[in-house]
Amino acid sequence: MKPYLTIIGGGLAGSEAAWQAAERGIPVILHEMRSVTPTPAHKTDQCAELVCSNSLGNNLPHSAPFLLKEELRKFNSLVIGSADRHSVPAGGALAVDRDLFSQEITERIMQHPNITLKRDEVVEIPEEGPVIIATGPLTSPKLSEDIQRIVGQKYLYFYDALSPIVDANTIDFDKAFFASRYDKGGDDYLNCPMDREQYGQFVQELNNAQKVPFASFEKPIYFEGCLPIEELASRGPKTLAFGPLKPVGLTLPETGRIAHAVVQLRRENKEGTAFNLVGFQTKLTYPEQKRIFTMIPGLEKAEFFRFGAIHRNTYINAPGILTKNLDLKTRPGIYFAGQIIGVEGYVESATMGLLASLSAVRKISGEDFTPPPIETAMGALHNYVTTKPPKNFQPMNINFGLFPATEMGIRNKKERNQKIFDNALAGLTRWRNSFQQEVDSTV
Repeated sequence: MKPYLTIIGGGLAGSEAAWQAAERGIPVILHEMRSVTPTPAHKTDQCAELVCSNSLGNNLPHSAPFLLKEELRKFNSLVIGSADRHSVPAGGALAVDRDLFSQEITERIMQHPNITLKRDEVVEIPEEGPVIIATGPLTSPKLSEDIQRIVGQKYLYFYDALSPIVDANTIDFDKAFFASRYDKGGDDYLNCPMDREQYGQFVQELNNAQKVPFASFEKPIYFEGCLPIEELASRGPKTLAFGPLKPVGLTLPETGRIAHAVVQLRRENKEGTAFNLVGFQTKLTYPEQKRIFTMIPGLEKAEFFRFGAIHRNTYINAPGILTKNLDLKTRPGIYFAGQIIGVEGYVESATMGLLASLSAVRKISGEDFTPPPIETAMGALHNYVTTKPPKNFQPMNINFGLFPATEMGIRNKKERNQKIFDNALAGLTRWRNSFQQEVDSTV
C-alpha cells in the first residue's frame, strides 16, 4: 500500500497542504470536524472558511504580502487560485466572495482522486506519521490537551498579546535616542521622549480611541503584566508614566534632563531593520493605532510591519520544538502548519500548509527537505518560525523586516522593495525547479 499523509484540519493551511501533496501523487486523508463538531466562530462546514475578514491582505506590487502571493502562485496554490478567481473590488487588497471562495476549495478537495475528506473530530494525534496538524487558532479542547501533552505546557499558548512593529527606515532618529534604563547592559533600547503636553494628548487619544470588540467566544482575560496600553491609560492619567512609559534612568542627550514620559522600542531582529513598541499590546483598531502611535515623537512618519493585537489564538512556540522540516524534534513525522505554528494571516497560514506538505512529501519519498531560500517570502517566514529565539517568539505576518538585511541599506523604499522582489522571485524559481525535478523523479 502506498504511504499516505494524514492532515488534521480543513482550514486554509490544511486545504493547501492536502492539495499540494495530492497533486504530487500522495494519497491524503483530510480530517475536518465541522459539521460533526462546530466551533464558536465558523458558520459553515466548508473547507477554508474565512471566519473574520474576507480580505487576504495587501495586493499592491512590491509589498511583502503581494510577494508572498506571487510565490504561492508559482506553486499553483489552491488558496490563491481560488481567491484570484473569486476576487471582489477592494482597492489595493485581494478580497474575495467568501462563499464562492470556500465552496470552490471544498469542491476541488472532494473531487480530487488522491484526497479523502473525513468529517470527524480527531482528539488524539495519531501515533503513526506523517501527520500534519493544521487545526488553527480554535483547536478543539480535547486535541489541545493532546498537543499540550506532546509538546509540553510551556510551549502551547492560548492568547496572543502582540506589540506593533515599526519599519526602522521610517523612524526619525534625530528625535529618538539609544539608551537603557539605569545603564544596565548596552544602549539596547530606542527611546522616544514626550514632554508633559505630548503625553497628556497621547493619553487622551488612547482613552477616546475605537477598540476592536471581543468576539462572542472570547473573554477579556488580561494578565496584569500584559495589559493593553489603552487599559492602563484608562486607570488614570499618570498610570502610563509610572508604567511602561516611565522615564526614570533615561536622560535626554541634548540637555541631560529627564523627559516626562518615554516610549521604548526594542530591536525585533539582529539587523535592526524592525523595532517593536515595548508594552504596546492593544485592542485598538488598526486605523486608530496608526493615528495615535504616530503622535509619538520620532514616529510621526512610521510605517508598521505589524499592528498590535490581543485575541484568542491557540499556537505553539514553534522555534523551541520544531525542526527546519516543520516537524517535532521529539516526534519526527508530526508536522505543524498554519496559524497554530505561529503565523498571522490567511496567506501566511496557507504558505505554512504548503511548506509542511512539501516537507512531508519529501519524507514519504525518502528524500531530505530543503527549505526555501531566506531571501524569498516563503523562506523568510519559514526562517522566522524555526529560528526566532523561543523566549521572544510571537505570531507574525509577512513583512520585509523578516528578510535579510542585504538590501535594507537602500534608502529609497521603491528601489529597495523592487530589489527584494526581484531577488525573491529569482531565488524561488531556482528552489522550485530543483525541488520539482527531485519530486518528479520520485513520484
